[in-house]
Amino acid sequence: MEKLTIQEEEAMLSIWQLNGGFVKEILDNLKGEKPPYTTLASTIKNLEKKAYVKPVKYANAKRYEPLISEEVYKAKFMNSFVGDYFKNSYKDMVSFFVKEEKLSPAELEEIMDMIKDNKS
Repeated sequence: MEKLTIQEEEAMLSIWQLNGGFVKEILDNLKGEKPPYTTLASTIKNLEKKAYVKPVKYANAKRYEPLISEEVYKAKFMNSFVGDYFKNSYKDMVSFFVKEEKLSPAELEEIMDMIKDNKS
């Protein structure tokens, strides 16, 4: 599975949220500043080449449907992220976010509860 560019990830997030869509629908669903229609169409073509989406023809238009789930993508690249930046240590990753004040004590407690619930 090939890593996506930022533009490709943004397009995929929109596609996952919609569970597929036409370029116009995907564009309308994007958050923040929207790229030109043609730029998004090219990005989606790249996603098709990378086998992240498949086109389904409807009359003269194509609707793009995800071939890879958001969960599968996150799992693959979070493992890679933790490996690349935190030497495969999730503890170091959490510690980093606590030090950077990106994770509150309440959120950390919630994570601990989730871990405890999974172990029981």
